[in-house]
Amino acid sequence: MGDDRRVSSELRKLCLEDFPSERERPVRQKSTVDSKSEDFEVVFGISPCLLALTQGRRKARKLFVKDGEASHRASVLKVCEEAHKSGVQVHRVSKRDLDKMCEGRVHQGVCLQASPLRFLTEKKTDSAANIKHNTPPLWLILEGIQDPMNLGAILRSSYFLGVDRVASSLHNSCPLSPVVSKASSGVMEAMGVYGYKNLEEMLKSKATQGWEVVGTVGADAGESEVPVTKCSDFKMTKPTLLLMGGEGEGLSKDLLSLCHTLLTIPPGRDLFPGVESLNVSVAAGILLHSLMFSRRSKR
Repeated sequence: MGDDRRVSSELRKLCLEDFPSERERPVRQKSTVDSKSEDFEVVFGISPCLLALTQGRRKARKLFVKDGEASHRASVLKVCEEAHKSGVQVHRVSKRDLDKMCEGRVHQGVCLQASPLRFLTEKKTDSAANIKHNTPPLWLILEGIQDPMNLGAILRSSYFLGVDRVASSLHNSCPLSPVVSKASSGVMEAMGVYGYKNLEEMLKSKATQGWEVVGTVGADAGESEVPVTKCSDFKMTKPTLLLMGGEGEGLSKDLLSLCHTLLTIPPGRDLFPGVESLNVSVAAGILLHSLMFSRRSKR
């Protein structure tokens, strides 16, 4: 209700009936079929759709909005307003149509037909840009994250905490899908994620440039040739790459062998067998907060 009170009078007047495309032709029958075009995918949820429209990284084609009173909510009207500014067609459809478009996921009354997002590739100018930091940059490197919900949560934490770059292995990792975007609360639409075919090559290159390669292991890691440090004891003093492995397996031996040190999150109690580790997205949030805090304290 608070959002509805704050919405401008101009925005209140912006109803779906005001869009010419709505009055000129019905679109219910074709909307769900069109949304499966090979060159487009369906982004769903208020924040993902709004950021997809405002960030301009996707080519938006059609916005589908749930018919009824829900279409007059301030948040929905804001998405419609941005679509209208961008010349994107706005269509009223039933909840059933929206459910079908996003395969039953939580769409909050809006779906956007738009081009897919791809992993970014590193350019020569990227390395030079990182030298200008007042504080040492922190990159989060992900190997084999397969669950889109985990990836989305990791992106959201990375953005919130101020991570300078998120990169992922292209092999054995989930793509940048609408599910990831929704799980990230739309952060994926604004924060580019870099993809690498060969993480080892990139890590070796950064190490020669003076970057510290920091891996992550569970509390029960056992013996290791690489020193293991509690995350609360680690102080970030130079450009750092924080490596996190996929669900279950963790980091591969090849990447572990390139690490200068390994971080672990100590448990707060004796743990039952089978629950000795944290979900990877939760662990990422804790580790990133710890490193970013140590970086800020060095200013």
